[in-house]
Amino acid sequence: MSLREHPGTNTDPGATPEDADYHTWTGKARGWLLRRLPADKLLPEDQPSYVASWIYVFGMGAIVSLVFILASGVILGLNGPAWYHVSDLGHFVNSVHLWSVELFFMTMVVHLWGKYWMAAWRGGRALTWITGMGAFLVSIVTAFTGYLLQTNFDSQWIAFEGKDALNAAGIGAWFNVANLGQIFMFHIILLPLAVGAVVALHVVLVRMHGVVPPLEAAETDAQLQRGAQGDTGEAGR
Repeated sequence: MSLREHPGTNTDPGATPEDADYHTWTGKARGWLLRRLPADKLLPEDQPSYVASWIYVFGMGAIVSLVFILASGVILGLNGPAWYHVSDLGHFVNSVHLWSVELFFMTMVVHLWGKYWMAAWRGGRALTWITGMGAFLVSIVTAFTGYLLQTNFDSQWIAFEGKDALNAAGIGAWFNVANLGQIFMFHIILLPLAVGAVVALHVVLVRMHGVVPPLEAAETDAQLQRGAQGDTGEAGR
């Protein structure tokens, strides 16, 4: 018996992978993903005209900045703190890392504020909005640990001022900002993974639910009607 004839999967010869009746957990997971995020949604060929807005340029700018942050951060982490203090190339890469972070926060704040005034959580997109805010909050903690890794008088002052606040909150013993080794691991491993995961989830949710239409868009807009027909078709599967 071939794998295609196994009774665990019931498929019609003309059925698409999204319509297949799966009976294993891996098959069900695949079917769930294909129904909610088919290839034409994950990598669309075109977008509604209202996507041509500067607010999405700032969102994409935040993602590009994050790529530069991660790439320069990997180089800095591999070479260690002494390198970016004594080497000209180290100074340059450290500057690229810093200004990428500045650009990341600037573009993300503009994008989030713009989406707030556009009520971007409409149409079942609440989780998309929450993941965007979550990325911003996790990024603040990541940037804080980055300031502590400057290993200069500024970082020393920030560490001990921050330690007072963390001690008052009752987490200073676990999150010890005066411990350079602990903060180094937080900054180069745990927190970047968290930021990357939340941003990736945010982008996937945008692909799944589509870009929110403008508030002033009429219900008779052909683009909105096509989107509604697509959502209805998915719900019937």
